[in-house]
Amino acid sequence: MNLSHFDVPRYLSVLPLFQSRCPAELDELAQACQVRRYTRGEAVFRSGDSCDALHVVVTGQVKLHAISTAGQEKVIELVGPGCGFGESLVFGGRPSSFNATALADTLVLSLPKDALLAEVSRDPTFALRMLTDLSHRVQNLMDDVEAYSLHSGTQRVVNYLLRGRSRDSVRAAGTVSLPVSKATIASRLSITPEYFSRVLGELEAGQMIQVDKRHIHILDAQRLERHPLQ
Repeated sequence: MNLSHFDVPRYLSVLPLFQSRCPAELDELAQACQVRRYTRGEAVFRSGDSCDALHVVVTGQVKLHAISTAGQEKVIELVGPGCGFGESLVFGGRPSSFNATALADTLVLSLPKDALLAEVSRDPTFALRMLTDLSHRVQNLMDDVEAYSLHSGTQRVVNYLLRGRSRDSVRAAGTVSLPVSKATIASRLSITPEYFSRVLGELEAGQMIQVDKRHIHILDAQRLERHPLQ
């Protein structure tokens, strides 16, 4: 994509946060935005950096992750096209406690802090939409904490597959296409890559799934749902 031809006002108009804005307001917001391309493995920001913008992934994918002093990585969230990140840091005013890294060639649109706060002050609807989005993300993080604390590793894998399956009238059981490497998914689920592969192997041996590289076909959804409870 040629960045000089990227229509920022039009892109903003399709984002839920900005759908109520008129063309003139979108043009004004677009002038404050920055659009940057990141190559795979490049940092959008690092732990300890100040985050002075709301970032939105246009194309590609960004990994939010923390790294321990021993060098172990924990993937917190995978952010895909149309989704934002960094707003909690903008409002919190503290340095980031995690890293944001491009997992592929990624295009990111950034709305600077001053413009974001001006929108919040000007439009209560915008502020409410942002609060709703932040609430959903907090709830997702709470769900993650519950899963790590109360669910076995096998349950976490099964739940991931059941949530991620695509459905259609022909293949009601669905297919999960892993958007990133198995190691990244494993980190997201707080298990080791070896454990993740072992669970997939057990489920495949039980004829509940079929693994085809990054595509996992669910053969028997009902048995899969019951499997962690058996």
